[in-house]
Amino acid sequence: MKNKLFKISSLFTIAILFIATNSNAQVDRTKAPAPNAAPIIKIGTPAKFVLPNGLKVFVVQNNKLPRVSASLTFNYDPILEGDKAGYVSLAGELIKQGTTTKKKEVLDEEVDFLGANLSTSASSASVNALSSNFNKAFGLMADVVLHPAFLESEFDRLKKQTLTGLEAEKEDPNSISSNVSNKLMYGANHPYGEFNTEATVKNITLADVKKYYNTYWKPNVAYLVFVGDITPANAQKLALQYFGKWQKGVVPARNFVAPKPLNKPVIAIVDRPSSVQSNINIVSAINLKPGTADVIPSAVANSILGSHDLSSRLNSNLREKHAFTYGAYSNVNADRVIGNFTAGASVRNEKTDSAIQEFINEFNRLKKEAVDEKLVDTTKKLMSGEFALSLESPSTVARFALNTARYNLPADYYQNYLTNLSKVNAASVQQMANKYISNNNMYIVIVGNAKEIAKGLEKYGDVKYFDIYGNETKPSTTKAVDASITGKSIIEKYIAAVGGDAAIAAIKDAEIKGSAEIPGAPMKPDFARKYIVGSAYSSIVSAMGGAMVLQKQVVANGTYTSIQNGQAETLEDEDKEELDEETTFVNEVYYLKNNYTLNVAGIEAIDGKDVYAVKVKSAKGREFTNYYDVATGFKVKTTQMVDGPAGAKVPVSTMLGDYKAYNNVQMPTKVILDQGVKITVTFTDVKINSGLKVEDFK
Repeated sequence: MKNKLFKISSLFTIAILFIATNSNAQVDRTKAPAPNAAPIIKIGTPAKFVLPNGLKVFVVQNNKLPRVSASLTFNYDPILEGDKAGYVSLAGELIKQGTTTKKKEVLDEEVDFLGANLSTSASSASVNALSSNFNKAFGLMADVVLHPAFLESEFDRLKKQTLTGLEAEKEDPNSISSNVSNKLMYGANHPYGEFNTEATVKNITLADVKKYYNTYWKPNVAYLVFVGDITPANAQKLALQYFGKWQKGVVPARNFVAPKPLNKPVIAIVDRPSSVQSNINIVSAINLKPGTADVIPSAVANSILGSHDLSSRLNSNLREKHAFTYGAYSNVNADRVIGNFTAGASVRNEKTDSAIQEFINEFNRLKKEAVDEKLVDTTKKLMSGEFALSLESPSTVARFALNTARYNLPADYYQNYLTNLSKVNAASVQQMANKYISNNNMYIVIVGNAKEIAKGLEKYGDVKYFDIYGNETKPSTTKAVDASITGKSIIEKYIAAVGGDAAIAAIKDAEIKGSAEIPGAPMKPDFARKYIVGSAYSSIVSAMGGAMVLQKQVVANGTYTSIQNGQAETLEDEDKEELDEETTFVNEVYYLKNNYTLNVAGIEAIDGKDVYAVKVKSAKGREFTNYYDVATGFKVKTTQMVDGPAGAKVPVSTMLGDYKAYNNVQMPTKVILDQGVKITVTFTDVKINSGLKVEDFK
């Protein structure tokens, strides 16, 4: 599976909107300009009332559209799930899988019939519908909240589904980075530091889920918010009708010990030999609570440092100046228990050391050098505009009311937001940077190929190694390769492993079909390949049953064709060589016939198994690395750098597995393409020696 397939990712684009401001007015530069007067805003006040059982209700009436939404949010202290981590989120999913009065299928049908949307999570339930259908839709949500069926069959299904998702997460650098970062930052015995694993999910029982629901889903710790085309009187009537008899209860309160700060940075390496880029996540726990005085100035400081605007300092440095990454970001997050500061990017392996240095440079710059007041003013104007724009949505008013209640904020907190924002200046930005960005109290978590990235990192702090579960481990060592093992001998072993020269030679033509799964994609592309061994090859990626051709590559009768999204592409000599290589069905046969350079880079580990890393250089100069299982001889992975947007080189990897024999030749039937987005291709229809002709390659 070659890099051309990765052009599918070009279907997904990101639009960036930015605002620039300038002024030609003459100013006295001997003193800082006075802050602009904050615009006067008026935030609507929702209707409020409390039911006898303690359920707090807010109503934001807005009659512009004939729709209403209702959300029920529970406000309790975080839960330490321990060796059954995952039962809380599992409960949130299970709650909507039918009620004691309605099977899941019936419930789903009724929701669809009303044109409503109903969802639940571990700490919330919500529904929205047209005004004319809302009363009935609200009744369905109430039924889900008050009478969940908690069927064993649905529990087993969701548990299995969760385990399947965790299996995929074990190979996802972003998931690994998040889990390890949280465990190190907060500690394993803190709710924010634990995460689901296969072991903890397998420990969960239906009784655990029921106990959680019966303990925490109580009206006296809940907020019910109505937004839309509904009067306070009707909202109160519905709340009393459906939730008035809901019994209150005692919900456990908990306190957790704050994470102990570090005295020296820790470089936490999670060795992932299959990675062709490093996922860098710099994290530290901070004491920043919602609504406190530092929230707004720290947000301004963070916007300057690492907002998602391309003009932020991290992006200007790591992306624009050094081309280390497509994006480098930071966040300062307030939380009622414990907040955090994070910064990160994904960079090529060889740029890991340099990227970390530039992160630190930008941290120090913000802490030591006063920011230009013009930049502070521009940032505040942007934030003011975003705030004012958000007020056009009635859901914002509801969210403000909910936050005010949940976090015990001053009643005028949001009313005074712009006034407090206008008071932020360069001095307060610098103060926030020094207060919340502590270079010594940082975990620099790096998920990547340790062999390629670890050297030199000790200058940033104590280098430690962790597994994907955040447990400290020893660094992996590269095993020596016996002198008798050569690149050619490894390739010959692979050819023998898949069937041998005679079996491969017996394949005259082949046709392979399959489909792909792309996270978040609205369609499921089909893959089709055809071979006349040694002379013709075609690869077609399509959708909508073949009606939409996304990509097509063909070589036949010495003619090379490549079409991407309907546009013909010019093929270079190395592209043509790559297509010729594909015609052999087993690429390694082509390596040997055309005297490719094959160098053994060493023995590494992939998924706990030793593999030979073989660096391959073609006659036309293409370079890539293949990995062959030491025990079986099978190829399990290939990595290479390909051309990405704006001419930048992008690391890609391909995992190969589920080998099956067809006409006595083994071939991988599952291929995972990884270029930031993982595309899983499964081949299910394989025909060998069906009599294909060159005319079939059009």
